[in-house]
Amino acid sequence: MSEFLILSQINPIEQEETEVIDQQNLVIPAHVILFNDDWHSFDEVILQLIKAIHCTFDEAEAYALQVHNKGKAIVFEGELTECLRVSSVLEEIALHTQIEY
Repeated sequence: MSEFLILSQINPIEQEETEVIDQQNLVIPAHVILFNDDWHSFDEVILQLIKAIHCTFDEAEAYALQVHNKGKAIVFEGELTECLRVSSVLEEIALHTQIEY
């Protein structure tokens, strides 16, 4: 009988540890920076931004102008995994990006 009590006391502790580990599934916030270059046209950048971040033409055009005028712009903010996806899409046409978190 005492063995059963010991086992039943261990199980709740193990369950608590498992729950704590599960709750540590952290979301890492990050952002994608797009840099200016002399090779891509505004239209190429705008179309790739629309594809990558699912924004409107006007929003993509505003980002492209900011990149052109300031040399770079944060074009996306979100979870690190989503930033990696966005960066990958932008780099499909050899745009230069950087992810910061």
